[in-house]
Amino acid sequence: MSSSKSWIIAAFLAAGFATAATVASAQSSQSGQQDKPAQSRPGGQQPADPAKSGSSLAMPGAPANAEEFAAVKAFQEMPNTDLPKKIVAGEEFLKKYPESQYRPPVYSALTLAYIQTGNTDKAFEVGDKEVALKPDDVQTLAVLGQTIPRAMNAGTPEKEKQLAKAEGYSKRAIEVTPTIPKPDGMADQNFMAAKNSTLSMAHSGLGLVYFRRGKFNEAIPELEQSVKIDPNPTPDPVNLYLLGLANQKASHYDDAAVAFSKCAELNSKLQATCRSGADESKKQASTQLSSPK
Repeated sequence: MSSSKSWIIAAFLAAGFATAATVASAQSSQSGQQDKPAQSRPGGQQPADPAKSGSSLAMPGAPANAEEFAAVKAFQEMPNTDLPKKIVAGEEFLKKYPESQYRPPVYSALTLAYIQTGNTDKAFEVGDKEVALKPDDVQTLAVLGQTIPRAMNAGTPEKEKQLAKAEGYSKRAIEVTPTIPKPDGMADQNFMAAKNSTLSMAHSGLGLVYFRRGKFNEAIPELEQSVKIDPNPTPDPVNLYLLGLANQKASHYDDAAVAFSKCAELNSKLQATCRSGADESKKQASTQLSSPK
């Protein structure tokens, strides 16, 4: 898990549209803007329903409360340099305001914070609550879809149930992300990077789900797409490692060697493992028949 933390953090920092609406915009929406009719968009595409998408801070219909509004604003403005402190603040907010209209941004931030601090059980618990409130919160869907199968080990209970959940979350993120309209004031370049970060996570998660089920030929295109659209300057070595493994298991030895070699070029805990995988795949390519693609 630690090898992928920095990539997850970068993706969340880049992708602001899941909680892009500011507290101020949420406040203005409470003053009647929610009731304005939706304007049509070119090509007939309508904006995602804010009640589902996580692109809106507030839950429509919930009563306004100035105190909790100030509390959630303070939580959102807390820096991520002290995650344990931010986690405590988020937990205290939810305890004090268990039915708050501002739960979605708190759930979303806590999901990431728990993952960054290695508490995946709490991340999954809170992330599931966020998805229940915002079924189209693509950021939370994508990060859960990727993290659930990565966190699995020999002692994970109900593995197939967990894989099915990760598959559903990843597929939903892949379906919804392209439909999200660009927030006002967000640069096109940043918006594209945000969408690609989210989609890269979702394809990575789906690829690993297929891999864990032994469906290596189905895993390969998902992992390839994750690597291809990853907007980060340094690719996620976990995805390259998994792509190498999937190709190796599918007897695509040349492709496996390429993926492992790219992974070995990156400074990560997987570097030595990937270097070994590249050497092994090259030997297999010279001594064994590769399967047709």
